[in-house]
Amino acid sequence: MGAIFQSLGRTVAAGVVLVILLVLLAGNIQMNHAWGAFLMRWLHVISGVMWIGLLWYFNFVQIPSMPKIPDEQKPAIGKVIAPAALFWFRWAALATVVTGLLLAWMTGSLGQGLAIQKGYVAIGIGMWLALVMAFNVWFIIWPNQKKALGIVTVTPEEKAKAARLAMLTSRFNTMLSIPMLYCMVAQQNAGL
Repeated sequence: MGAIFQSLGRTVAAGVVLVILLVLLAGNIQMNHAWGAFLMRWLHVISGVMWIGLLWYFNFVQIPSMPKIPDEQKPAIGKVIAPAALFWFRWAALATVVTGLLLAWMTGSLGQGLAIQKGYVAIGIGMWLALVMAFNVWFIIWPNQKKALGIVTVTPEEKAKAARLAMLTSRFNTMLSIPMLYCMVAQQNAGL
């Protein structure tokens, strides 16, 4: 059992096996369109938890902690932890958007949601907030983090400017994540 938890890959694989066992134990599952939409919703939620979880990690933990970290320890953050976290962060953002759009298409709500039509107001607003946030991740935060972390060579002034822009955009996304999550839950539970 210990070997499972000593490897992230084996831990995740064990989680997938547990889900498969739960599905099989539930019995009488019909692999139809409704099941496919449910599966896509589950993948959307998993991706979203990874994305927003990392967004909040950066904003609630890493950024506020950086001034408290001794200078000799900061390279570990910039060279090891932040690049790994940013890898999962940006790909989780993309996975969340792709699975969300596929889910909306599968449930017949893609057009109505994007157009924010009556009956789809909450999910439509949530979709647009998520699209803005994903754009920020890929086209503002990540390019500027590459400069700030030294992945791309720039002058010290450009590095400082890039770090600030990435941080401010990340804070903007944190702000947007709150109403975005509200919209996702409101659509399903409040019928807005």
